[in-house]
Amino acid sequence: MLTDAEKDAIRHHYQAIGKSLPGFRPRSAQRQMLACVAQAFARSKVREGDALPEREGESIVVVEGPTGVGKSLAYLLAGCVMAKSRGKKLVISSATIALQEQLVNRDLPFVLQHSELDASFALAKGRGRYLCPYRLYQHTAESAQAELLAPDPSMLLWNHKPEKRELEQLKRMADAFYYRRWDGDRDAFDESVEDRLWSRVTNDRHGCLKSACPNRSECPFYLARDQLDTVDIVVSNHDLLLADAAMGGGVILPPPIDTFYCIDEAHQLAKKAINQFAADHNVQQTLWWLDKLDATVGRCEGLIGRAELLVPQALDAATGCAQALGELAQILTPIERLLPSSQEAEPTWLLDNGELPEALAGVAANLNVSAATLLKQLNAVQDALTEARRDKSDQGTLIDQLASELGFFIARAEPFAAVWALMCSVPPEGAPPIAKWITTRNNSNNRRDWQVSASPVSAAADLANSLWRQAAGALLTSATLRSLGSFDLLLAQTGLKWLGQTECVALESPFDFQQQGELYLPAMLASPKDAPAHTAEIAKLLPTLIDPQAPLGTLVLFTSRRQMQDVFDNLGEPLSACILVQGSLPKSVLLARHAERLAQQQASVIFGLDSFAEGLDLPGEACVQVILAKLPFAMPDDPVGLTLSQWIESRGGNPFIEITVPEASIKLIQAVGRLIRTESDYGRVTILDNRLLRQAYGKKLLAALPPFRRL
Repeated sequence: MLTDAEKDAIRHHYQAIGKSLPGFRPRSAQRQMLACVAQAFARSKVREGDALPEREGESIVVVEGPTGVGKSLAYLLAGCVMAKSRGKKLVISSATIALQEQLVNRDLPFVLQHSELDASFALAKGRGRYLCPYRLYQHTAESAQAELLAPDPSMLLWNHKPEKRELEQLKRMADAFYYRRWDGDRDAFDESVEDRLWSRVTNDRHGCLKSACPNRSECPFYLARDQLDTVDIVVSNHDLLLADAAMGGGVILPPPIDTFYCIDEAHQLAKKAINQFAADHNVQQTLWWLDKLDATVGRCEGLIGRAELLVPQALDAATGCAQALGELAQILTPIERLLPSSQEAEPTWLLDNGELPEALAGVAANLNVSAATLLKQLNAVQDALTEARRDKSDQGTLIDQLASELGFFIARAEPFAAVWALMCSVPPEGAPPIAKWITTRNNSNNRRDWQVSASPVSAAADLANSLWRQAAGALLTSATLRSLGSFDLLLAQTGLKWLGQTECVALESPFDFQQQGELYLPAMLASPKDAPAHTAEIAKLLPTLIDPQAPLGTLVLFTSRRQMQDVFDNLGEPLSACILVQGSLPKSVLLARHAERLAQQQASVIFGLDSFAEGLDLPGEACVQVILAKLPFAMPDDPVGLTLSQWIESRGGNPFIEITVPEASIKLIQAVGRLIRTESDYGRVTILDNRLLRQAYGKKLLAALPPFRRL
């Protein structure tokens, strides 16, 4: 229950913002969100003894907050007050690193400054964004220069001869870090660092010496992690949050039991979670590094304790993996659907309903056991090397080299083991299957290879068990969480449907859509299914919808790059001269060009794809018309989507109605949402798809849109 002290604190800090900002106008929806977050976190159960409390969603709230509500201020204020009051950490998660930095550099300082809240915060990133000082110093040391210029072929990490410019940049990085002009964060370095160069000096957990590292005290990664223990608020992203949850929680971020989560852009969480739990590996590539493994592991003898046990066991496991992969290659070679053909560049064999055929079952079982054993043994050898580093400082350089090489193998053994664990996984009765597929690909030597892939089709169970039932409390928010007017799809995809006490709230928009916007549905003759006719009709209609003489902005959204280009090619002057096509310029340059044209009292039209339908902010006259070429249906053509569709059909369902239409509803609302961004915006949404009026699902899609005036 929310205490009087907590209520008073939230009220005081909210009023302080109003006093600090003369133009600040309290919004009822924002106050409602403040209350929802505070009340949910107040319902958090307290641990009694060693056992975790049984959670049924009582401290979880899902809030759809339309654009203009001021969601970030609401959850930052309520979340911070409740976390400090209840002795918890506040973890804020956004969809991207860019949004993370916006929170850290703009939103959080703003709220803390004007609310009189006393709280500290830090940004959490994956260790791959941080420098490893030891590796950098090794590569820039005078004694290492010759080695870098002529690398040992056995060093698998370095697959090219370093160029002079790369060596010079490494030296600049080392100088900047040594003299504390740079903190080791890749994103903070004043030069762009190419991925292949950064991979040489990044903080790779697989080759990390941990506490045995001589540069542990200045390690940017560990310093950043240590800082997380001292602050009130941790700003993360979804990928890092999910990675931490997958490892049991509390490994990277604060333990879930001690954490209130505010998850912004929550509509992206489920798909990111699926990607987090997916895995793949290439057969021939795996055989290649397995062949190289013997040399590295064999060199560990004489350096590590229990070598007489660890080394033979690791080598035996590698041999078992290689034998099983050889058997797999023999099985896959004659399979017709995997044979190269002119019709399909990369032939794919999707295992129906995620079930292993008899031909694969035996070898898959062998690979599951042998890959798991190999990973276990390699980790044991790596741990032994870390221990040896403390006791054998005179051989530190050799041990460090071996640890780095071994880290290379462990980084590849992990997805190798994960794939075959998933391939052999049998979901509980009634649960969705695991998508499993094999793709023919040519490797760098133009040799035939096979990529083995597996992925859950739903992350609901993983999220429910690893996050929601562990967390002290959670807010999930976004401008678009409902589909067809319901939260059901989100709850199903995130696993919250199993936590029956989860609260769902849809806030009212601060915008007057009836007065600010119009919805126009032209009587289109051509069906979008007839692509040539539909494209021709769009090209004919656009000049009647867009005035090339009016200094206004228009956004035209397509679901197909080909249709976008074909429409542009069929437009004549003067309209074509006003158009900026996505992909013709970098996004930042394109948007700047759009703004310049409008500032010069010229018309400007943006042709964009799905990525411009979400997150693009063009307020005022930068966008007075949004035109949608067709409904954003994403037909499942990927293995994960196809497997899910098969499963739904096997249960008597209709995947188009159950998945495709609801997901299209969310995308449609997001696209339409590009029009009205402030209370003074105005404009028109035009949709060039006759299925809205001719199909039964069209009425549902229309009903879920903002209540614009219909023309």
